[in-house]
This record gives sequence, structure tokens and C-alpha cells, in this order.
Amino acid sequence: MATLRRYIVIQLMVFVIGIVGPIFLIVFFASPSDPNAKWGFWVGFFIRAPALLISRLVSWVDDLWCRAIGAGV
Repeated sequence: MATLRRYIVIQLMVFVIGIVGPIFLIVFFASPSDPNAKWGFWVGFFIRAPALLISRLVSWVDDLWCRAIGAGV
């Protein structure tokens, strides 16, 4: 049961982090051009970019691990 609870908490965190960055970027590009809204782009970028890089790194490590142990991918 503890494992299921941990999985659910991690999954919810991934959903929240995965949607917050794009929301900032969508609002930035959908709103009229305003010099004071420039922060929205950078907040969205700095939330989204690490999330994408980390997910790519995890995928790459998983692929290497599967190849090392001989599991079919």
C-alpha cells in the first residue's frame, strides 16, 4: 500500500510540473504583447525545459539499462 501511495504522489507531482510550464507559455503567447508580461515566458521556459531534459535523461538511462541486462525494448 505504501508503494501505491508513493506512486500516486509522484504521478501527481509529474502532472503538476508537466502542465504548469506550458500554461505560462500559452498565456504568454496568447496575451497581447506587453513588456511587463515577459516574465511569463521565462517562468514557463525554466519550468518546462528541465522537465523535458530530465524525462529524456530517464528514458535514455532506462534504454541503456535494458540493453545492458539483455531485455527487449
